[in-house]
Amino acid sequence: MKKKPSNILPDLRPSLDQFLQEEQQQFPDSPEALPRILHAMAAAGKVVNEVVRRLDLADVIGSQGAYNFSGDEQQNLDMMAHHCFVRMLGATEEVCAVISEEETGIIAFTNSYGNYIIALDPLDGSPNIDANAAIGTIFSVYQRWSSQSMPVQQADVLQEGSKQLAAGYILYGTSTMLVYTVRHGVHGFTYEPSIGEFFLAYQAMQMPKDGRNYAINDGHFNTFPSYVQRYIQQCRHHNYAARYMGALVADFHRHLIQGGIYLYPPTLKNPEGKLRLVLECNALALIAEQAGGTASNGQQAILAIQPQAIHQRVPLYIGSTNMVQSLLAEVV
Repeated sequence: MKKKPSNILPDLRPSLDQFLQEEQQQFPDSPEALPRILHAMAAAGKVVNEVVRRLDLADVIGSQGAYNFSGDEQQNLDMMAHHCFVRMLGATEEVCAVISEEETGIIAFTNSYGNYIIALDPLDGSPNIDANAAIGTIFSVYQRWSSQSMPVQQADVLQEGSKQLAAGYILYGTSTMLVYTVRHGVHGFTYEPSIGEFFLAYQAMQMPKDGRNYAINDGHFNTFPSYVQRYIQQCRHHNYAARYMGALVADFHRHLIQGGIYLYPPTLKNPEGKLRLVLECNALALIAEQAGGTASNGQQAILAIQPQAIHQRVPLYIGSTNMVQSLLAEVV
């Protein structure tokens, strides 16, 4: 992983737009729409960032008093972020539809001639909002396969993760970062609010093959499958650090930088797992694999799973390849 020297001023580093242009020239077979879609994601991320930075003053903390399709209580910031990203993506004229954690079905842009579909978790880690802890946005880009003469089809939005054209996330943490891949490596950009731009911070990111961190909600330990319990006991035996932030995107980012493994297995409460294959897992699985990591549901690679529903849940084991393989060796 190449990190830019810290003594270079942000305006001397490539901005996101400059980097996207250079990447398009370097890989001319990549769809020309991708830079415009990524620019729209970044623009919406800037808006969400501004609200996050003044949450206590913006009167957006709190619940909507409603629940999304998956049964999660919708926070005010969830819905603000959802509407912001949908509006920005609709304005690109490249996107024909969005699927979101906050909507039951397909959000189709009927006046669009675009050929691209965005899978979106507008605000990952909602329970962290009131505690002023890290949250994020996760997204994927797919190509539409059905004819533009008909409505967007279920088959268009239920594609295997291996078919993703691009994926990324925005992390609203101690700094705001946008990390993405268009299947030519993984790159990270830090937002500089005084200039209003994302600037390259990490180029060609590589996840360490090993790590000494593991992230899991240990409160459910007694309901984990036996192979997960055995693996956690191994982690404890080796004095690995248990670090669980309550936001998938934040835990994943730590492991992308430092190495480690994130686990969300089946539990008594969520026997199919809790995380959403299409809206969360596929995007991070593509980033992990592009950076040399691994993502599995315990039986097969995440990117090889054929989705059956927009809000389908799966177990997720993702992170440093050697750590994930050690876990999978415990599966019987």
